[in-house]
Amino acid sequence: MAKHYPPLPISIWRHPAHILAFGFGSGLSPKAPGTVGTLAAVPFVWLAMQYSLMPYLIILLVAALVGIYVCDKTARDLRVHDHPGIVWDEFVGYGITLIAAPDTSYVLLLAFFWFRLFDIAKPWPIRVLDAKVHGGWGIMLDDIVAGLFAWVAVQLSYLLWQLF
Repeated sequence: MAKHYPPLPISIWRHPAHILAFGFGSGLSPKAPGTVGTLAAVPFVWLAMQYSLMPYLIILLVAALVGIYVCDKTARDLRVHDHPGIVWDEFVGYGITLIAAPDTSYVLLLAFFWFRLFDIAKPWPIRVLDAKVHGGWGIMLDDIVAGLFAWVAVQLSYLLWQLF
């Protein structure tokens, strides 16, 4: 049974942390906000992929650290642990999925698939992290680990694609 959340106050858009946490509005989707948030992340991650590996990793690290703050602030202000509209964690998780990945539409799509699969299914230890770690760290950490799992899947999928 889906949880019901009170309507978001208009004041939510007055703080930059909330705008980032809600993925520039992509988290407002009434259906599958995490998937819509990941879809909104695609152009941002693709732009970051245009840099070499080290700047890309720095961008991801900064995005993750900013995410801990903005997700925590937004969750506290809304008084909801992990509101489904908070999707900055999807931006970072999808970015992790594409570390050192080829910049092709095939790989971007593959990464989208694998990241959403791990983020939705929440296999161990992702499910445990989601349930036990709270605040900004908790909101971010399960998606970071889902991104790492998806990164392995993307790398293996791409390797197999190249072999066959």
